[in-house]
Amino acid sequence: MIKGLQFIEKAKEFYSFLDSEFKMQVVNETIRESIFYDLQYGNEGKIISISYENLEDYFQVIVFILLNGQLPDYDDKTRTLHLNILNSNILPIINIEEIESNNMYFINFKATSEVEKKLLKSAKELRLCLKHMN
Repeated sequence: MIKGLQFIEKAKEFYSFLDSEFKMQVVNETIRESIFYDLQYGNEGKIISISYENLEDYFQVIVFILLNGQLPDYDDKTRTLHLNILNSNILPIINIEEIESNNMYFINFKATSEVEKKLLKSAKELRLCLKHMN
């Protein structure tokens, strides 16, 4: 288990590229006791949700493509993009140099727990995917 503030702090650290490279800012932080944590970054076109359900050990990253500034329906697969789907679509077109460069970007980030490892792995994947999204 990970505590809410620790999750949020690590997520902000590992996903800091969303601000520096993609001009997204934290738009929401949710900590529901020790059960559910969610950090959201956003801009006028996207909301990225990084969430973790502690009891179920369920972690997910979702990119919501906004339409007229509104969140899409969760079941809209054209505008609610789960990281695993983005990976399957985008990672095959990424070359080894890009992957190595991305790994170097994250070289100084340290993950000690299993949840932190999930956060770091998904941050690496998301950074690559966002560079290739329209």
